[in-house]
Amino acid sequence: MTGKSLADYQKEYERIIFFDQPRKDILLEGLQTEMEKQFKLPMRSKEWKKENQKIIAMYRKIVITRTL
Repeated sequence: MTGKSLADYQKEYERIIFFDQPRKDILLEGLQTEMEKQFKLPMRSKEWKKENQKIIAMYRKIVITRTL
C-alpha cells in the first residue's frame, strides 16, 4: 500500500480545519503523526528540509494551526 500524496494531506487538512477546536486539534495531531511516519520527517536535518520544502511547509502549517 502506498501512502498519501502531499495533495491528499492538504485535502485532509482543509476538511479538518472546520471542526470545533478540541476535535480539530486531535485530528491535526493524527495528521502530523501520519506525515512523520510516511515521510520519515527528521526534526534536525537541514539537508532533508531543503530537499523536501513542500512537505515541511505542509507539516508546519498543521503545527501552527493546532492550539495545543
